[in-house]
Amino acid sequence: MVIAKETKTRKKGVSLMAIIPQISLFSWSEIENLGDLERLRLVLEYMPDENLMIKLEKLRKNGRDDYPIRAMWNSVLAGIVFQHPTTESLRRELSRNGQLRCMCGFKNSKVPPEWAYTRFLKNLFKCKGDINEIFKNLVESIKKELPDFGKDLAMDSKAIQSLSTHYNKNSNPDGRRDTDADYGKKEYKGIREDGTLWEKVVKWFGYKIHLIVDENYELPVEYMITKASASDIKTGHELVKQLAEAQPEIIEDCETLEADRGYDDAKLNIKLYDEFGIKPVIDTRVMRKEETEYKKNIFYDEKGEVYCYCMETGTKREMRCGGFDKDRNTLKKLCSAEHYGIKCACYDKCQYKSGIRIPLGTDRRIFTPIDRASYKWEKYYDKRTSVERVNSRLDVSFGFENHYIRGMQKMKTRCGLALCVMLAMALGRVKEKRQDLMRSLVKTA
Repeated sequence: MVIAKETKTRKKGVSLMAIIPQISLFSWSEIENLGDLERLRLVLEYMPDENLMIKLEKLRKNGRDDYPIRAMWNSVLAGIVFQHPTTESLRRELSRNGQLRCMCGFKNSKVPPEWAYTRFLKNLFKCKGDINEIFKNLVESIKKELPDFGKDLAMDSKAIQSLSTHYNKNSNPDGRRDTDADYGKKEYKGIREDGTLWEKVVKWFGYKIHLIVDENYELPVEYMITKASASDIKTGHELVKQLAEAQPEIIEDCETLEADRGYDDAKLNIKLYDEFGIKPVIDTRVMRKEETEYKKNIFYDEKGEVYCYCMETGTKREMRCGGFDKDRNTLKKLCSAEHYGIKCACYDKCQYKSGIRIPLGTDRRIFTPIDRASYKWEKYYDKRTSVERVNSRLDVSFGFENHYIRGMQKMKTRCGLALCVMLAMALGRVKEKRQDLMRSLVKTA
């Protein structure tokens, strides 16, 4: 992304515009190219965790201080950054890496035993609300650094498979089975190049993480953890409401929200646009094959494409997109013969040759402020892949592809920590690039 600054200069009494191209303030690829210790430094320096540390120290009360709370916390963050799946794996890394021990705050060569981590994590799991507060503060801090953060959002859910033993008739937790998880299923359908239909069904046992991310910076702004069987549409409503309560500034500045057909719902479209002024760009499911009649010879389909049929020959033509009239809440559709120079046998007597207006209320699931049949809609919908890249990072860079997390409480804590680490890295990278000096041609960093 290139940010352009326009400055006015004068040459021989003529006002000229000078375009100064500038690099993006943040790109996630910059973080991926950093070394592990540098990424950890960003997390430790920019994580707003002071309130959490005070609470954890109170929970420990008057216990022994052989392994300080802050050093234990730093080592847990290091385990996330270095992708350690277990506590024992992290302990081995600490035992052989003196520089890491020093960064975490262990001043002697002693590595915390396993029981120390067990006690620490037991208290940490009680602080889910504090981790949510850290996440909220990080989002607010990034919003201050990047004013356009949250302008375009994308929403999606991701399966998190539990590798533990499945539940059975005995519902009492025993440390081996995951009694909070359940079964989920996702269906994928499409059309091959030869016109044949394909269908794929994915089933798993575990959980779902539901995310709303910024499309341009590929960073999370809100999340929710549910069982695998939770409905995407129902959770989508809750997630938007949760974002509005936690980050009202982002909701106010947001212009579009993109999502796949799993969130196809008229009520969600109404909530986004009528309540928050956000234009929904959500794909539709094919619920009926036949076209729907709008007027005498005007029809529309599930994809929002509007067609007219010649009253003389029956020829079908797609009408041209004419934009959205905000004052009337209508989409304008223009005659293809009028605007493309196509010969139409009934043009002279057609009452729609000057175009038509379709109110959004005709079908709020199909008709949205950004016309589904327009190139603009496709442009915004293509941005939805940003949330898929965030999901991929959770799998690859934060270890959710192969994990040993059992129970809803632990899953919520672990997911919250991973997203906080992601945001802290981004915040640190943005601040250290000194964007306050980037627009100056005089000062140097």
